[in-house]
Amino acid sequence: MPEVLVIDADGSKLGVMQTHEALRRAVEQQLNLVEVAPNSRPPVCRILDYGKYKYDQKQDQKRKKKNQVIVETKEVKFRPKIEKHDFEFKLNHVKRFLGEGDKVKTTMMFRGRELAHTELGQVMLEKVLGQLEGKVIVEQPPRLEGRNMTMMLAPKPGAWPKKEKVAADKKEKPHTEEDAKLPGEDDDDDEDVADEGEAAASTEESSEDGARA
Repeated sequence: MPEVLVIDADGSKLGVMQTHEALRRAVEQQLNLVEVAPNSRPPVCRILDYGKYKYDQKQDQKRKKKNQVIVETKEVKFRPKIEKHDFEFKLNHVKRFLGEGDKVKTTMMFRGRELAHTELGQVMLEKVLGQLEGKVIVEQPPRLEGRNMTMMLAPKPGAWPKKEKVAADKKEKPHTEEDAKLPGEDDDDDEDVADEGEAAASTEESSEDGARA
């Protein structure tokens, strides 16, 4: 590049000049000539302290990362015939996640013959929405996906008091149906949602029963 547009260390424009002349001016000030806009015509260069320039860039990136809001999607699962206490328990999970600024995927899980009455699941999801009226944005209304009906909710700006998220160093498990499950709640007869840990535990218990017999 034979010519460049030069900006001096104090921010003033020195105009277009030969590259060797721009380098000479930078050396005279014991600074560096740094290309900051290579796609411009002519390219733009600044006379500056390159070490300080890189340091300022890193600090700026740290500030942006610190102020960045990370929105996660949490999932809470329901059953069409869920009892009132269980419903309220899981609804509280939905409210907590929304209060932390996260989106929530509410999933209605159908078993066997329940698939013939998916309207009951939709009524239940609409009941969840009714409990959150005015405080959420429905990004996806209830929609049947295979054996599940899902609805995506996002917190409405300003509708929830600000809450601190649980610190990552506490190593909290991912928030899914397992977190929102009440003690004693049984999903054994739904093979599609049983995880490997549950299957292993079941096998171990059967072995112990056989040994005792």
